[in-house]
Amino acid sequence: MHAELEALLALQEKDQAVSATEAAGEALAPEQRALDEAQATAERALAAAQAAIQAAIDRRDELEGKIANYRSMQEQRRQRLEWVRGAKEASTLMAELDLARSVLAKEEAEFMRSGDAVAEAERKAADAEKALAELRAAQAPLREALAGKRDQIAAEREGAVAEREQAATRVGASLLARYERIRRGKAPLALYALHGDACGHCFTAVPTQRRLLIQRGASIEGCEACGVLLYAQE
Repeated sequence: MHAELEALLALQEKDQAVSATEAAGEALAPEQRALDEAQATAERALAAAQAAIQAAIDRRDELEGKIANYRSMQEQRRQRLEWVRGAKEASTLMAELDLARSVLAKEEAEFMRSGDAVAEAERKAADAEKALAELRAAQAPLREALAGKRDQIAAEREGAVAEREQAATRVGASLLARYERIRRGKAPLALYALHGDACGHCFTAVPTQRRLLIQRGASIEGCEACGVLLYAQE
């Protein structure tokens, strides 16, 4: 086998090792995403519950302000009634007082319900906060295990990259550039063994003369169809 071809095959093996560690890291993504999405859902639920508390408090404060305004207006009507002398005007004021009293009673009842709504919103927020805390506690060992796997894969990748860089130094500059260019293409690998009399990647027939050179290891030839480098399997 051609000496540089052996170096290229060794380099390709190291590149495959690097790719394997990258694939292993990517394989952790769905589990990480599932944990993150579950936590995000619980956090949104808590945020919504906390927003509901504020909305309930705002509604209660709004009703409290309206009630205070109604009471002030009622007091003004009563004071006016004390000074009214005409029967018609007195009758009108009495009707206004009765109507306002009815409206005030409804608002006061609504105000009481708004207090209950605040308490209910606070209860739901407490439940949501508890659920989030329980979820985080349940996820903690899973996240720790994932972090450990990521660290291990990162260490393996670092070692694989170092070995890859070392292997690359054993390949000539021009051939290495050719190899890297092919790797950036569509083929999964840069080097393929002959498949009978054809390219091992695209299965295009290799001319006899070039095939003989490849089989003797006399030169490093590429496939005329897909461009990958070819070698004879020993």
